[in-house]
Amino acid sequence: MGWGRPSVLHAVVVIFLEFFAWGLLTVPVVNVMAQAFPSYTFLMNGMIQGVKGILSFLSAPLVGALSDVWGRKSWLLVTVFCTCLPIPLLKISAWWYFAVFSLSGVFSVTFSVVFAYVADITDDNDRTAAYGMVTATFFASFIVSPALGSYVAETYGDVSVVLLSTAIALLDVVFIVVC
Repeated sequence: MGWGRPSVLHAVVVIFLEFFAWGLLTVPVVNVMAQAFPSYTFLMNGMIQGVKGILSFLSAPLVGALSDVWGRKSWLLVTVFCTCLPIPLLKISAWWYFAVFSLSGVFSVTFSVVFAYVADITDDNDRTAAYGMVTATFFASFIVSPALGSYVAETYGDVSVVLLSTAIALLDVVFIVVC
């Protein structure tokens, strides 16, 4: 376990940072949705999330196959980068944010690539525990981050949350490149 050597810890860090960055945005996204679609806030949220989900569902097998051919690390970088690309757009342009967010569904399959990576680096006996650790980390990031994002939004404003989330997403990308 160390720099450049395969480790379940790498998968855990990547998952934590990506979903922590997205969890921070819970309050700002609802605020922007309410401003952009005042009468249809939750309907539009459902439609946008639905498009992203359908694209993820359709692209997961292809991204998985491509990561088999071109390597897990390169596709992990692509999926994290493309999934986090919409984050800074939240306060720049709501319409661009929603468009890019929906289309980012094509690459929103980080979990698939991470699970394939974990399968590659673990023995059969350790694989279940490793999957459990990755999944627990995902849930832990989503438990902590919305509360922290709400606090930061209340104290410093939505722009601060978007900047913090963008910084964490960039840290995730740098982590993948360096480790």
